Amino acid sequence: MVRKIRAKLVLRLRAEGLSRRQIAAHGMSRHSVDAVITAADREGLTWDDVADSSESDVYARLFPGRGEHESVYAQPDWDHVHRELARVGVTLKLLHGEYRDACAAMGSPSMGYDRFCKTYQQHVLVTGLSSRVGHKAGQSVEVDWSGKTMRLSGPVGGRSQRVYLFVGYLPFSRYAFVWPTLDMKQDTWLRAHAEMFNFFGGSVARIVPDNLKTGVIKHPPEGEVVLNDAYRELAAHYSAAVMPGRVRKPKDKASVENTVGNIATQVIAVLREETFETLPDLRAAVLARVRAYNATPFQKRAGSRLSVFETEEKSLLRPLPAIAYELSRWVYGRRVRKDGHVVFEKNYYSVPYQHVGRSVDLRITATTLEVFSGHERLTSHLLAPAGMVNEHRTHDADLPDGPRYHRWDAARVREWAARIGEDTTTVVNRIFESVPVDEQGLDAALAVLRLTRRYSAARVEAAAGVALASRVRSPRYAHLRPILESQQETVGRRRRPPIAPACPVPDGQAQPAGFVRGADYYAGSQG
Repeated sequence: MVRKIRAKLVLRLRAEGLSRRQIAAHGMSRHSVDAVITAADREGLTWDDVADSSESDVYARLFPGRGEHESVYAQPDWDHVHRELARVGVTLKLLHGEYRDACAAMGSPSMGYDRFCKTYQQHVLVTGLSSRVGHKAGQSVEVDWSGKTMRLSGPVGGRSQRVYLFVGYLPFSRYAFVWPTLDMKQDTWLRAHAEMFNFFGGSVARIVPDNLKTGVIKHPPEGEVVLNDAYRELAAHYSAAVMPGRVRKPKDKASVENTVGNIATQVIAVLREETFETLPDLRAAVLARVRAYNATPFQKRAGSRLSVFETEEKSLLRPLPAIAYELSRWVYGRRVRKDGHVVFEKNYYSVPYQHVGRSVDLRITATTLEVFSGHERLTSHLLAPAGMVNEHRTHDADLPDGPRYHRWDAARVREWAARIGEDTTTVVNRIFESVPVDEQGLDAALAVLRLTRRYSAARVEAAAGVALASRVRSPRYAHLRPILESQQETVGRRRRPPIAPACPVPDGQAQPAGFVRGADYYAGSQG
């Protein structure tokens, strides 16, 4: 084609004394070389006249108007096309259909879809923009842990501590976020996501992580991805879907992989000479470096990550939820006791009585305990303060008798003991007297009273009397149960028989040691 003739090269080689045949040996036809030399002689141009001009300018002077033509098709507003492609769900196919409908309404010829796509790509290359066919604004965020780490310097004489970097990245604007942490546990992973969305000022539709266990339990080649419950809950809170990259397919999230390397240079390398003793100080320094990184101008296009994010992507992010995300942890397979309560950290929380004997799951936050059966939430309670034990948190509606139910306390236990008998009441009172607070004696007192489920109240009362007659100051279940099992309370306490007087010893004989029981003792009482 004529447009491929390197006219400037031809004039330079001609000035160096090469023949037309020798010039053509540089990859041009004899006809093209003759055309350039003829046009140069006609215009009176020499190498000295064009030495400082560009190749395209030399060609335009020798062959004015050649290769230039005006398209017969109506040209769309390519800047508008580029802006619209940033919106979620907008494709070149959709925009071409709108362009074709507009041309039909005006009676103008429209280009086909293939020419439409190629012309858009040419517009992107000429204007120095980045094509938006691959990424949409406000649609996804890629997250990962950086392989590079930092360190906190310990106090004087102390050991340093490793610091891990969580990296979040918006692939459309390349806007980045980095959060230093002391570990890579699940709670830290979730907290870093919440900090990232707060930093962005909004959320996105897709979260693209790696297949780490704190987020993804199983990612089979076929079938559904199995997510960690806590990670799935975080995504639901921000109305997002977790779409991890395929196993051993780093290209599925190449943007964040590249950003991790850049962050290592822009953050870790720049701060390598500084020392930090506290994590908040390190986080402040890292965020300052990340903001500078985002504001750095692009090398091959106009603007910066910050400018593209502020002008084109931030407005398309989803608003943050009105209620801030609260970290939680799950405890699985807790059985509901017969009293309608489930135990967590030595405290008791009521569950609807229909679930007695079944296994339930517990979701625990900083302030709340929620009880789930599958995906159904059964009830919720305020979490007992740390350090508190034997606390009962009960909703009246959870129990079969509803508001008539009263939880066990010292007064109710004493009332039950009084219905059994005086000695049983004494045993219960002594149990409460032996503990600093009544709540600590509830289990021991109830254990004594529940003996009436196996033995009659009269026998328990009698056993309490036998136990009180012993040397034990405060009898308990461990003392009463052996009495009842051996039926000691039915025999009664034997009176010790009188000791027989010592037999007279003749003079001159030694007094026998000890004492001898009389015949009455071995024969028993006959009267």
